[in-house]
Amino acid sequence: MGLQCGIVGLPNVGKSTLFNALTSAKALAANYPFATKEPNLGVIVVPDERLDRLAELVNPQRVLPTSVEILDIAGLIKGASKGEGLGNQFLANIREVDAIIHVVRCFEDDNVVHVDGSVDPVRDKVIIDLELIFKDIETMEKRIDKLKKQAKSGSKDDAINAEWGEKLLLHLESEKSARSFNVDDNFAALYKDLYLLTSKPILYVCNVDEASVLDGNKLTEKFKEAIKHENAEVLLICASIEAEIAELESKDERMEFIEAMGLHEPGVNRIIQAAYKLLNLYTYFTAGVKEVRAWTIVKGWKAPQAAGVIHTDFEKGFIRAEVIKYHDFLKYGSEHAVKEAGKMGVEGKDYIVEDGDVMHFRFNV
Repeated sequence: MGLQCGIVGLPNVGKSTLFNALTSAKALAANYPFATKEPNLGVIVVPDERLDRLAELVNPQRVLPTSVEILDIAGLIKGASKGEGLGNQFLANIREVDAIIHVVRCFEDDNVVHVDGSVDPVRDKVIIDLELIFKDIETMEKRIDKLKKQAKSGSKDDAINAEWGEKLLLHLESEKSARSFNVDDNFAALYKDLYLLTSKPILYVCNVDEASVLDGNKLTEKFKEAIKHENAEVLLICASIEAEIAELESKDERMEFIEAMGLHEPGVNRIIQAAYKLLNLYTYFTAGVKEVRAWTIVKGWKAPQAAGVIHTDFEKGFIRAEVIKYHDFLKYGSEHAVKEAGKMGVEGKDYIVEDGDVMHFRFNV
């Protein structure tokens, strides 16, 4: 798919530790700013109980989950929009990702220094927000200037776009993100073409101490109150514990550790699933004796596009899709039983694939 989430935050908030837990890669996680000087790219397996259930029923030779890419981006400091610290690199990296996982520190620990000397997740968030907004203001000023020049040659559309752009610029100058700006359908294409940093969907991860994983603490409550108007999800994670869990060899050991903490699954699973949702992704399945496999598509894709994820020939020569709803597959226990019950759908080129569909494609090259 090529879609990526980027992990951002100030230095020393736990980004690389979280990245290690998510990917089981061993990115450098040290107690000083800029431990991650080059962005680390990881491919994360998306946990999905539906895939496991299908595999139990079909008993295939192999089971293949789907995945999502995640980028661990160097820590940002004040002045990044002007090139301070690793600002230029940070902003270039974040421009390339499709969604943002913003990690904020919500734990006290004298052994882990904070770049600003004290722990305040709301302040930390504002620092990053403003740097991204400042860069977006710069982007908008350049685009508006270009549109106005084009409008002088008699382009009515450019004049209208420039007027709309100035409204968005005023919104940014009031220190509000682009994602909170109401975009009319007439300007949706222009808005998308701007590639504004603050237009990207966002997930907040509060990195807490072990005792605060379940119910949070004063810092997380303060943070949630500050972002309540954003309509963004907030997850509580103890990154250091998640990294320890990821290093355990067996699934039984990991589950024993997790249950001892009062949890039902690793916190990283919740982050991966939330990131998947943030990227507007769906999963469909193929199920046969050779393999049961999960495939990633974008929400709203039609059957031929979904077929193309397997192979471009499937899309080019698409004839039809045989579709079984996941719950029907579970209810009847096999593809044959579903067919016998008359529950298999035969769909054409306009069928919009639903999350969890079990599909088989007919095509001709």
